[in-house]
Amino acid sequence: ITGAGSGIGQMTAQFFAAQGAAAVIAVDRDQQGLEATAKLVTDAGAEAMSVTGDVTDTDLPTATVAEVIERFGKLDVVMTAAGVSVGQTVLKTTPDDWDMVFAINVKGTYLWMQAGIPPMLDRGSGSVITVASQLVVNGGRGNAAYIASKGAIIALTRTTANDYATRGVRVNSLLPGATETPLLDRSFGRLADPDAAKQRSVARHPMGRFGRPAAIAHAAVYFASDESSFTTGTEIRVDGGWIAG
Repeated sequence: ITGAGSGIGQMTAQFFAAQGAAAVIAVDRDQQGLEATAKLVTDAGAEAMSVTGDVTDTDLPTATVAEVIERFGKLDVVMTAAGVSVGQTVLKTTPDDWDMVFAINVKGTYLWMQAGIPPMLDRGSGSVITVASQLVVNGGRGNAAYIASKGAIIALTRTTANDYATRGVRVNSLLPGATETPLLDRSFGRLADPDAAKQRSVARHPMGRFGRPAAIAHAAVYFASDESSFTTGTEIRVDGGWIAG
């Protein structure tokens, strides 16, 4: 799981362990966050392996997967939860910020797919879970690079699912609504009036509240499990009714 040092990635690591995973490999550049995740994983009954690094490092995914195969013999699930947002409209997004968002959100997804899928193909079984956003379906404001990158993730998910559908590897995407994570807190913190922005965002969700990481983790467990064996190239929207609202 990339982005496993906090938020959705951290909660999913704990859930996978609680649901019987033999080992959970947590990837993040936040060493302190990884230490917290490792404790959650081991307390839930699984072995924890922590990998500190940047998801855009082209060598890290291959090296990590090789170590996983050497230590555990197989790789069943890859989840790409690492993500970043800088806010801003198209007119105010700098080229450097645009490139940085796409590098972490899209290239980071592609690199870990590229490294993780081959051992799944060798076994004829595996699940890749990407993390997009409800914003790509029903719109948002002031976050052009982030929303565009999440749209790219959905497109990448669908085409990769088609490429390997007959070979036992399923590829699906989660579309969370606004979820109580450090990423969301940082997003509001960039604004002139964070409290007012939070109130507007909460009101946009028909359920009248933000999501919690556990709700997203439950959906990830479904995609990882045999219960979703006939599901590939699709999305689960865990968005508090955003799409309907």
